[in-house]
Amino acid sequence: MNEISPSVPDFQARLGEVQRIAREVAARHAADVDARSRFPAETLAALREARLLSAPVPRELGGGGCTIRELAEICSTLARSCGSSAMVLAMHYVQVACLVRHGGAEPLLRGYLTELVREQRLVGSMTSENGTFGEMRASLCAVQRDQGRFALKKDATTGSYCAEADAILVTARRGPEVPQTDQVLVLLRRGDYRLSATGSWDAMGMRGTCSPGFQLDSAGDEAQILPCPFADIAAQTMVPYSHVLWASVWWGIAADALARAAHLVRDLAKRSPGHLPGNAVALAAAFAESQALRHNWMTLAAELDALEAEGAAGRSALGSIGWALKLNHLKVAASEAAARIVHQALQVTGILGYKNDTAYSVARHYRDVLSASLMISNGRILAKSASMLLVFQEP
Repeated sequence: MNEISPSVPDFQARLGEVQRIAREVAARHAADVDARSRFPAETLAALREARLLSAPVPRELGGGGCTIRELAEICSTLARSCGSSAMVLAMHYVQVACLVRHGGAEPLLRGYLTELVREQRLVGSMTSENGTFGEMRASLCAVQRDQGRFALKKDATTGSYCAEADAILVTARRGPEVPQTDQVLVLLRRGDYRLSATGSWDAMGMRGTCSPGFQLDSAGDEAQILPCPFADIAAQTMVPYSHVLWASVWWGIAADALARAAHLVRDLAKRSPGHLPGNAVALAAAFAESQALRHNWMTLAAELDALEAEGAAGRSALGSIGWALKLNHLKVAASEAAARIVHQALQVTGILGYKNDTAYSVARHYRDVLSASLMISNGRILAKSASMLLVFQEP
């Protein structure tokens, strides 16, 4: 599946386990997770048992040592059964990758990674904040340091599955005296913090991600602050991993919607042998767009894996305007294409896809995939791309 990785046989076994969990666990509970807006606990328990939460951790620490492309394959496979479960797993993988790539040399953080592998811990994310208007690269809250300890309070607009997580990675200013963009990333382990929900999570879609706002009050060892500036973490890991893994999730949701539409078209064809159903052409057009979307995220994932093989030089290249534009374009294109594909699947299935209680229903898929353009607003991303294009020249 991945031409770059030497671990193809191991990965195929791992992917087979994901397929089993998706089929036997995630698919069985997806409707209830959506209806009750509850955390997909059964799926996460199965992923823990299969030791899939440590897939991004290097093999020398006991993890799976998976590449970005392999992680994306895992997420897309799970997304075909439950979008919420896959998005939780994708966001967890992003957080773990940040720890591996930017904190793995620090004794405390490296020790936490070994604990994560052993206990299959789930890591949540808290990067948003009231007052920053959705800008991840700015924080109002600041780390307060004193004699090797820190204290941190944050008023977050959303906290991705934080109530269910075993740890949270939180953005904050490096100190009270620095600008909003001088940020760090802090590992908070369960027991380091108190969470007070400031709202509920009754969303249109992605209801199982359980991401309400929170007031966070925390303290811990100063060594839990990742040594690398968050600007570098964002450019080299958080943004690349997020955009590729999110795109794979959105494709997986769209792919299952298309599979349901194809099921209906085949059923119609069986009833009238020798006659092409009227909606078959629309289905073919949707499959063509789905193939293009899959190729898009898989190709970029392979390019990122090739950069990683180059070491420090490859990682530093991710800070370039060219790579920032590539990743921005993937996010916008994937989020828009996935929504179009699910919409096309709905046109093929008609009222049977519109209803919630049929085998052809794409209602949950439609609501889940509409979140794609909002997870870091496409408008904000396009505005940044427009600014970069004013000065960018193709090499």
